[in-house]
Amino acid sequence: MAAVQRRGRRIMMTDGERDAFLAEQRTCRVATVAPDGHPHVGALWYAWDGTSLWLYSITRSLRWSQLRKDPRIAVVVDAGESYGELRGVELRGKAVPIGESPRTGEPCPELEAPERQFARKNFGLEEMPHDGRHAWLRLTPEAIVSWDFRKLGGAFDA
Repeated sequence: MAAVQRRGRRIMMTDGERDAFLAEQRTCRVATVAPDGHPHVGALWYAWDGTSLWLYSITRSLRWSQLRKDPRIAVVVDAGESYGELRGVELRGKAVPIGESPRTGEPCPELEAPERQFARKNFGLEEMPHDGRHAWLRLTPEAIVSWDFRKLGGAFDA
């Protein structure tokens, strides 16, 4: 169960708002931890199933290498141009590899729904194409923080 957001309750999203926001966005920023403690941040496409964030990552990436050594991860999905439009979600926890690595399409019941959702959302396809270079990571968040500055009623619009 994700930790409850304590600060910023005035601008936090409801569960329904958060789920709708995560479903409509495509790109997230993923932060991993290097062995020397420095963060590494990169962009990925994702799928959100209402409980977990599913990340499709290249297995020969720095991200994948770092997560094998330290599974801690933080992910931000955000949108908005002006200050009064900013909204987003940060999810933190541990990344867990699911299915074969790299993914070639071997049957994996746990991946059926996320792959179908990801393929529709990002490729307009009914089935997930596999390139033998990517694999799945599941983040079931331990903590979620959200914000929607539009709830401030335009107090910061120019």
